[in-house]
Amino acid sequence: MKKQLNIKPLSGFALIEPEEAEEVTASGIVLPDTAKERPAQGTVLAVGAPIKHPEHEVKAEFKVGDRVLYKKWGGDEIKIGGKEYKLVKFEDVMAVIE
Repeated sequence: MKKQLNIKPLSGFALIEPEEAEEVTASGIVLPDTAKERPAQGTVLAVGAPIKHPEHEVKAEFKVGDRVLYKKWGGDEIKIGGKEYKLVKFEDVMAVIE
């Protein structure tokens, strides 16, 4: 059973658990942490409320549990219990992986 995180993103934000970066290349070279490619995909753990504008609202086009692609340098990294997560804006999520 997955640990429940007590974080509720504010309007327009989503909490994502990034997938782990590659530890070893296809040719067998072990990569140090500084050389690993930054992951740009992960699983959505929580979604904030829609952003409300006077004439319309902006809803997330993804839901909790979806695997998504997000902008490589988008969002902020946060640490909870020694594990890293990303807090990203709805607009930084580019696609849902099916």
